[in-house]
Amino acid sequence: MMLPSLVRLAVTTFGLCTVLAAQSSSVASSVASSVASSVAPPVALEKLEGKTILLFTPHPDDDTFCCAGTLALLAKRKNNIHIFLYTNDDKGSYDPAMTSERLARIRKAEEETASRLIGIPKENLHWMQFHDGMLEYASPRDLVEQVTKSIRTYRPDLVMLIDPGSTVVRWHKTDHRMAANNTMDAIRAAEWHLYFPNQRLHEGLQPWHVPMEAFYYVTPADANYWVNIDEVLDLKLDAAAAHVSQWEPSIRKYRADWDPKELAAMTQKLKARAMKKDGHYVEAFRLGTGFSQ
Repeated sequence: MMLPSLVRLAVTTFGLCTVLAAQSSSVASSVASSVASSVAPPVALEKLEGKTILLFTPHPDDDTFCCAGTLALLAKRKNNIHIFLYTNDDKGSYDPAMTSERLARIRKAEEETASRLIGIPKENLHWMQFHDGMLEYASPRDLVEQVTKSIRTYRPDLVMLIDPGSTVVRWHKTDHRMAANNTMDAIRAAEWHLYFPNQRLHEGLQPWHVPMEAFYYVTPADANYWVNIDEVLDLKLDAAAAHVSQWEPSIRKYRADWDPKELAAMTQKLKARAMKKDGHYVEAFRLGTGFSQ
């Protein structure tokens, strides 16, 4: 779900690390920095080919803002990419005439369009059907079991998720914090056969060790890998624009399309705010190959 101010919005989504750095405590940043600097990326993320990749996102659009460039590169390499959406984002509108049911339909269509633009078919979008802002009120046990089942079903080579924190639990806004921690807990549970043994007994699902995680929405201190997205930046911008209901002026008075001048201005602002490293447009991650027992 987006924020109302276009400029602040662009900073939050495409220049996210800057915002996150300000939110992190100095102690947490110091600890995370030492951890991140000592971890060597296990593989060139964007060069994976023919693999199964699961991305878990709290809302339809977080997958776009965090990772659309990387996902576009991975889709070009014939990876089997599945997006799991915890919520339907049915609250993200200031339009007094908007209803939750209508907005959920709009957000679903926008997500399908954004995903198609970067090479992911709508059949690979999995809606977990929670209401926006309500994820923390779901049963934690049931939620972990649901995601554990997805991991054991698809047996991914890579899971992409919001960074819950490397050595300390980070603050995230509602839905984001639950999605981050729940997905990590499910990754852990998935490899141990005594967690949710009913899945093996009744459905034949075997334990699965996820070999690599790519954490997104990372702080600069935690980031240890940057994907060059120069060649697909325009695709990412187009995918972001597909979420028209989340941008001004549509977020206040819904319209299904863009005024060409407003679209051009929004795209230019996003491009100006996009994360750069060594002269290239990038997306930042913290790559990991496990978790602390």
